[in-house]
Amino acid sequence: MLSVARSRLALATQVAFFIANALGLLVGTIYNGKTPDLYENNLHHKLGWAVTWIVLAQLVVGLFRMYVIGTTASETNSDESTVFLPTGMRDMTGYHQMHPDSSASMHRYSHDSGQGTESVSSRSNSLMGTNDEKETETGRSIDHPHDDNTEGVEVRKTFGLIAADNLLIRLSKFVPRPVAKVMNVYYEAVDVLILIFGFVLILTGFITYGGVFRGRNIFNGLAHSIKGGIFFWYGLLTLGRWMGCFAEYGWAWNVRPPVGIVSSRKAKVPSAEFVESFVIFLYGSTNVFLEHLASWGGAWTAQDLEHVSISIMFFGGGLCGMLVESRKIRDLLNGSLSRWNASQDQYPYKDRWTPPTTYSFSMNPFPALIILLLGLMMSSHHQHSMVSTMVHKQWGTLFVGFALARAVTYILTYLSPPSSYLPSRPPSEIIASFCLISGGLIFIASNKDTVGAMERHDLNAMFIFTVTMGWTAFLMAWEIIVLATKGWAVRKRQPISYASRGNPA
Repeated sequence: MLSVARSRLALATQVAFFIANALGLLVGTIYNGKTPDLYENNLHHKLGWAVTWIVLAQLVVGLFRMYVIGTTASETNSDESTVFLPTGMRDMTGYHQMHPDSSASMHRYSHDSGQGTESVSSRSNSLMGTNDEKETETGRSIDHPHDDNTEGVEVRKTFGLIAADNLLIRLSKFVPRPVAKVMNVYYEAVDVLILIFGFVLILTGFITYGGVFRGRNIFNGLAHSIKGGIFFWYGLLTLGRWMGCFAEYGWAWNVRPPVGIVSSRKAKVPSAEFVESFVIFLYGSTNVFLEHLASWGGAWTAQDLEHVSISIMFFGGGLCGMLVESRKIRDLLNGSLSRWNASQDQYPYKDRWTPPTTYSFSMNPFPALIILLLGLMMSSHHQHSMVSTMVHKQWGTLFVGFALARAVTYILTYLSPPSSYLPSRPPSEIIASFCLISGGLIFIASNKDTVGAMERHDLNAMFIFTVTMGWTAFLMAWEIIVLATKGWAVRKRQPISYASRGNPA
């Protein structure tokens, strides 16, 4: 998050992370050399080395970004770096980009709780002091032989060592602008994908350590890991939406900011409910052909038909959700009144033709409905053992809890639709995210091999439930801390004052 926030601490943090990762690799290599390989040709080792090289390449690119891309990267990618920013800061950032002369009159806007009573003058003084420090710490402009490639590029001293700085400056002279753009895209992509890489590495590490998913059981293990992982990340994103992430798309239970505050590209992004419906539709349309993969060529069982029926439900439910989100479809559904609306000037009560306030916000129940039905089905889904049945009932019940919490959210937004660009943060979404995260983790653990290991060690279903609840609470706290740290880094990099409710102080 420090990297996404363009913090000066990002590079130092990446170096510290790589050093810690290198020490882990060293210890792991020594351990592997002194112990027999009990899981030959496992994915964890190969993927670990691949991710290590990817992270090392990002670290090198980060060094060159300081000298080759410099200020240009911050300017060209400021739009992309606001995905995880609170709405208030993004709005003011876009405003000052359009109105640079207005930066002298700093107002105070809240981007989270609305607390804080700093005066405008003291905040402005701190801003001037920060700019002075930035000028002294940033460095100097370099004389690049290719003026068209380095115009406006700013050099930043990375190590504080003249030799190291001069070496990187000389190397940067041989990097053309197209290559610099590719390096920047690579850096930004790894910033996002590294979260997925880390999750996959941790998951494959548990699989390798436990020695599970061998032979044909790999299909059952992959199915539970992928599907449970999707719900796990769905929960993390739901918690992120509650905190204000993706508010520029209108996904943080807020009013979507118009063009001018956000870019035209972001203004065209579909609603969060449309994306949820599309993912459900995509899962259903593709999984129809995969449910019989573990018994390919064999007879279809009643359980196979049950799984295919669930996929068809996802297929149709996701399609219904996308149709509900379509503005064109909604306009066509009002077609019976459109001819009267065209001549509304001839009739009294013109205000009766004003669209309801609920039209301004998406309230699509289909994603929650599909997950509710899935939870009910899995809660009563027969398994080969009592422990397996109870574990499936646990994550099925948690998915039902998510659906009920989302229903409460829609009731609240229907009674009082969002009217601000700032995230409304309905409390029911915290419960929804908790149910999704914990349900996804138990979903992953409900595979045949893990349940079999629990039975062999005389562990009941409550063991996996209690462990998962503790880890879920910890993960949610960690996500809140990480995003709060990113907000702190953004304020340090770009200190802007805010008022408690978006009004001038």
